[in-house]
Amino acid sequence: MKPDIAQRKHHLFVGLTVVFIANALLAELIGVKIFSFEQAMGWQPAQIPLIGGFTLSFNLSAGVVLWPIVFILSDVVNEYFGREGVKRITWLSVGAITYGFLMIYLVTQLPPAGFWVENNQTDIAGNAFNINTAFSTIYTQGLNIIFASLTTFLVSQFLDATIFYHFKRITGSKFIWLRATGSTLISQLVDSFMILFIAFYFLGNWSWQQVVSVGIIQYTYKVCAAVLLTPLIYLAHYIIDRYLGENEAARIVETIDR
Repeated sequence: MKPDIAQRKHHLFVGLTVVFIANALLAELIGVKIFSFEQAMGWQPAQIPLIGGFTLSFNLSAGVVLWPIVFILSDVVNEYFGREGVKRITWLSVGAITYGFLMIYLVTQLPPAGFWVENNQTDIAGNAFNINTAFSTIYTQGLNIIFASLTTFLVSQFLDATIFYHFKRITGSKFIWLRATGSTLISQLVDSFMILFIAFYFLGNWSWQQVVSVGIIQYTYKVCAAVLLTPLIYLAHYIIDRYLGENEAARIVETIDR
């Protein structure tokens, strides 16, 4: 490989890694919030009736806002750097997330300044409010699910990389949409339910009905996102191919993981 191409490939990997880790870490931090998709769109909750009198509404973890970006980046890294590349950025992300939550834990143990608590005794509606309790409650919810989150992240990433690899062996450089979307649909089926069962059922106080409800909705969202974001994968390929050079990029894609 020519020195210039090797340097460009290195810069590409570093850039993709930085964006991947940033989005994975942010998704973990904001994932403790569950929001109503219907209300965000100005609609009434769907309340779809299920077996046993349970109803299903479109309630999602806020982390799903960013996870589609992680899906795309994972597939792009797999395409140009193979399974080893995906494993590398996954372990780097786990390290960054672990470090981030460790720092958060240490910060929540620090005694709050009196004036900070006094200046924030009420919320914008005038209700009594303890900002230190709110700060600790939000972030320690993330600490309570860190084991589940990291375990699920590792399993889903390695599963995605393996499925992508087998699709690629069959399709070669063709059918980018098939290996990208197919690997995401299978790996995120595991991810959507595994994280909820471990974090909120076994380690939390959710009922299994709530887990199934949110899991179905999150997986449905991820399926739709994977399909709708397919053009972005082709756009990423176009930009990277131009950056590396079409012939060199094609050679990399054809030979990686073979």
